[in-house]
Amino acid sequence: MEIEETVVNSNSPVFLTKNCYGTMVLMSVEQYSALTENIEHKLDEADETAEKSDVRYSSSQVFGRVRSRINEHEKV
Repeated sequence: MEIEETVVNSNSPVFLTKNCYGTMVLMSVEQYSALTENIEHKLDEADETAEKSDVRYSSSQVFGRVRSRINEHEKV
């Protein structure tokens, strides 16, 4: 399969377009794992922390904090 060879041999994602617009990205399992490994590790850490604590936050508290951090970052 030509596309598979391109993805594996180039060791980088291949972007597919239709009518000059991006429609999908193809990457190897190894590339995907490298991309998501840190996120999965952080989620595992968060799960462990949550198991050790009774503190819980509402979705509005969580997303409010996220929005504040994004807005602070955009000002810089």
